[in-house]
Amino acid sequence: MNVIAAMSGGVDSAVAAALMVEAGHQVTGIHLALASTPDASRTGSRGCCTVEDANDARRVADVLEIPFYIWNFADRFRAEVVDEFVAEYAAGRTPNPCMRCNEQIKFSAVLDRALALGFDAVVTGHHARLDAGVLRRSVDEGKDQSYVLATLTERQLGLAVFPLGEMTKDEVRRQAARRGLRVADKPDSHDICFIADGNTRGFLGRHLGTQTGDIVDDETGTIVGRHDGAHGFTVGQRRGLSLGVPAADGKPRYVLSLSVVDNTVRVGPGAALEVECLRTGPAVWHTDVAMGESFDCIVQLRAHGMTSPATITAYESHTQIALHRGQRGIAAGQTAVFYGGPDADVVLGGARIESADRVSTKVASR
Repeated sequence: MNVIAAMSGGVDSAVAAALMVEAGHQVTGIHLALASTPDASRTGSRGCCTVEDANDARRVADVLEIPFYIWNFADRFRAEVVDEFVAEYAAGRTPNPCMRCNEQIKFSAVLDRALALGFDAVVTGHHARLDAGVLRRSVDEGKDQSYVLATLTERQLGLAVFPLGEMTKDEVRRQAARRGLRVADKPDSHDICFIADGNTRGFLGRHLGTQTGDIVDDETGTIVGRHDGAHGFTVGQRRGLSLGVPAADGKPRYVLSLSVVDNTVRVGPGAALEVECLRTGPAVWHTDVAMGESFDCIVQLRAHGMTSPATITAYESHTQIALHRGQRGIAAGQTAVFYGGPDADVVLGGARIESADRVSTKVASR
């Protein structure tokens, strides 16, 4: 195959490209320039997509003796990932920008350009398996990234290659070291790439401004603190609340809900965070699902962990999720990914969460 290898400058994408070269494919490396401001791409910034990352990717391409180019998608990234991230927080939701980047940049903008230039597929260093078109978890469950790929379309998955799905992260690093790649010991990135200093609240404050509001105890209705904008909080948050009135029982309080209408943050005990029933928007399905009928599966509610057995009822416009085991800290804007199969490692589909209900009975469909 004649493929594009998306090279972030990290060890995973480097080894993915190397494996494709050694398998006899014609490989061209590309690095995505996504930063629209100097701070986001400055030397020493946190996250990915930095100047050092671009240089690391180029050095790997030199070692592999493959062509290498930088593709600038900064405008589209800003419009479809950064601006949407800000808009979601402004609406009181908690988005996952990595999922949006996969959907709109890596497997849409990049894929479309690659196909237009005559390439056959896009190769990435994601830790996930594609088995005859079926998306499955990586063998390394601790590094599995099938969650952030779950909302890709069948077309996008059909034109993707994930060479690392059968490898653990330790093995990936050994493979890189064996090939003399300098990124073998490079730390993984865990930050949102477009927030250079890692300060999400500060980033949102610069984009959305400040608006003083109340922090209210959900049980008593008492105002227990003030804040500079509800967008600076997430459901389940415990730290940084700056509450002026301690709880009567002396236990910690957590953010239970956000209201952008009246700019109010409601807090309460940890037990009040537990939800059992969720509603999502329309799902992207990778298997045949009978609309209006229920089935059992495993649902994952965050990129890392938080899984629960659940009963799913699918409709064209939404899905209803009845968790068999309550979970805490679930917010609108996050994504629910459904897993099935004998080992519960096959991605059945995924959908964005619209609401979470703390009622212990299944939400009736509408």
